[in-house]
Amino acid sequence: MNRLSKKSQQRILKLLTHIGALIPLALLVWDYNLELFGADPIREVTLRTGKAAITILVLSLAITPFKIWFGWKQIHPLRKLLGLYAFLYVVLHLTVFFWLDYALNPELISEALFEKRYALVGLGSFLILLPLAATSTRWAMRKMGKNWTKLHRWVYLAGILAVLHYILLVKNAYTSPFLYAVVLALLLLTRVKPVKQAILRFRRKLENRGTGNAKNNKKKPIHKIANS
Repeated sequence: MNRLSKKSQQRILKLLTHIGALIPLALLVWDYNLELFGADPIREVTLRTGKAAITILVLSLAITPFKIWFGWKQIHPLRKLLGLYAFLYVVLHLTVFFWLDYALNPELISEALFEKRYALVGLGSFLILLPLAATSTRWAMRKMGKNWTKLHRWVYLAGILAVLHYILLVKNAYTSPFLYAVVLALLLLTRVKPVKQAILRFRRKLENRGTGNAKNNKKKPIHKIANS
């Protein structure tokens, strides 16, 4: 991809992101049409939309750490795209919960929210993501200025609540919620200033070493490079 221009790289990455983010939804519709949801279709749809939401949200949070670790600047525009897809799946997840599972009954919904901790935590994550999705436009960025960056830092809390929601939901039945927790912890650790600076220093050393080796190879005669 180094031969492609920066814009071409970003177009390809955005296209692949669109395709990858829509695959869970396409599989959901496909399996629904083939009646493959089993004995409890509402639970199946709830789990699938929730899993897609948390996976894409964690991927969006991984963009900046990947830039820090590997210097992949071309992936930066994907953060917003992944964040919006994560919000889409959160909305679908909540729609299934409120509409299909609880038939939009306010009494049943309020009872579920206060009796089931995972539901309340999940709702908290959604309420944080809502203003972030609403202010994801360039117009909002211009209008809000520095406040836009401050607001969008709340996405990390939304990610923590989403993982906690997943852990409380499945409890000890599966290990995947705890894997998400470990991955999220590593991503957040990368954002801590001393850790970030240490990673950048290590990366510069590797880059300088690679540049030095390349210069040394240029100075060598061709037959010596071939024999080295």
